[in-house]
Amino acid sequence: MRIKDGFELREICGEHVILSHGMDNIDFSKIISLNETAAFLWKEAVGKEEISEEELTATLLEAYEVDKETARKDVAQVLAKWGEIGLLA
Repeated sequence: MRIKDGFELREICGEHVILSHGMDNIDFSKIISLNETAAFLWKEAVGKEEISEEELTATLLEAYEVDKETARKDVAQVLAKWGEIGLLA
């Protein structure tokens, strides 16, 4: 899986927000806001042709003081949400 083209992360008033580019991605009924960890994962995943839950979990473990099971669950939850709202291809 990978992040679809046409989306970018911005910081607006201290909040991490995903913005879309192009008419295909516009849906003004939702604002996509990310917490600090999800924004970190986004930055790690964006631009890569392929991302995996295992790769992002390892990256999260390197960057944060968190146990492997918590990191795995957090990554799975973030990827599931991104898939649900159409950010993944």
